[in-house]
Amino acid sequence: MGFFSWIVLGLIVGILAKWIMPGKDGGGFIMTVVLGVVGAMVGGYLSTLLGMGTVTGFNLSSLIIAVAGALLVLFVYKKMRS
Repeated sequence: MGFFSWIVLGLIVGILAKWIMPGKDGGGFIMTVVLGVVGAMVGGYLSTLLGMGTVTGFNLSSLIIAVAGALLVLFVYKKMRS
């Protein structure tokens, strides 16, 4: 995936993660994109490590893996801020 694809995927995944795990976490548009991109990378790394698949593009399995990673990153981010 190219740089622009990661940004778009990060935005979608970041919005989904913040929608699934609402709360006061601050940030804005940039933080949502960063959360999504980092979450996609974390999710892809962990799923590859566990043999479950990778984030390969815009498909359902990649989206699920990326959202799971973003939820993990958002959880850690909220714990560190509180």
